Amino acid sequence: MLETSARLLRLLSLFQARRYWSGAELSGRLEVTARTLRRDVDKLRSLGYPVNATAGTGGGYQLGAGATLPPLLLDNDEAVAVAVGLRTAASGTVTGIEEASVRALAKLQQVLPSRLRRRVAALHSFIEPMASTGPTVDAETLTIIAGACRDYEMLRFHYHSRDGVASERETEPHRLVHTGHRWYLAAWDAGRDDWRTFRVDRIQPGLATGSRFRPRKPPDGDFKAYVSRSVSYERNAMRARIVLYASVEMASQRMPPWAGTLEAIDGQTCMLHTAAHSLDSLPVYLALMGFDFEVREPPELIDRIRWLAARFSRATLI
Repeated sequence: MLETSARLLRLLSLFQARRYWSGAELSGRLEVTARTLRRDVDKLRSLGYPVNATAGTGGGYQLGAGATLPPLLLDNDEAVAVAVGLRTAASGTVTGIEEASVRALAKLQQVLPSRLRRRVAALHSFIEPMASTGPTVDAETLTIIAGACRDYEMLRFHYHSRDGVASERETEPHRLVHTGHRWYLAAWDAGRDDWRTFRVDRIQPGLATGSRFRPRKPPDGDFKAYVSRSVSYERNAMRARIVLYASVEMASQRMPPWAGTLEAIDGQTCMLHTAAHSLDSLPVYLALMGFDFEVREPPELIDRIRWLAARFSRATLI
């Protein structure tokens, strides 16, 4: 009986770790026959867990949505991550979840073993979050978008651009990206027939999901790189290409994700694709990075750096 109960907990944990499992995969993970697996699934159903099954050679199992929330089975690292995340959420950029985060954290800490409570306390004793100054987003909006990304469902919403222009968009949502200050959705815009980046705080309530779509390969080979480039170009008008005399690894350690994208040239140099709102801000930023650099374009930036260099030189003639 004890072995069967342990196997049921293991089966429930597998269902929570992945959306869909084939029968062969589950039998292999649990090291049981297909007949024993079917009996275990029936036992979970008798306990109130809605396990859906599909027949045939490619058939499998999926834990469906039920009337009540089943208990979550977390390993030690997952429990610590959830506890730290709940504490951080109380002062984060998602509105409407602060009180719920505190309640959930209280429940979690009540059942955490003492060794894990000490780990969580040690982490938070050295964390000092600064107050968020950026726009916040609605938790329900994030949940709907994340679900549409997970299930590859079309997403329709009303959107306000940076200039305040309203539009209705029909998209194939692929990924939510958080830069540390703002949330962005990377999606294929069906109306524009191209990739677009949407600030989530500009997406209006009342999102609607639709039919399923086939996922596409990410632009630039990576969604984070695409959003980083899009965000940099959206906020600034002046585009620039600069060779940095540092490896991609070294440069990425000093460059925030919203500042631009890096492209390796060789082991000692890389190309920075960036943008700025003025000719004065970018030279200062480049100088403070601490790497030697060479401006490839635009020519206006080269002239501005020469003018600034002459001005700084005159300031030292004392």
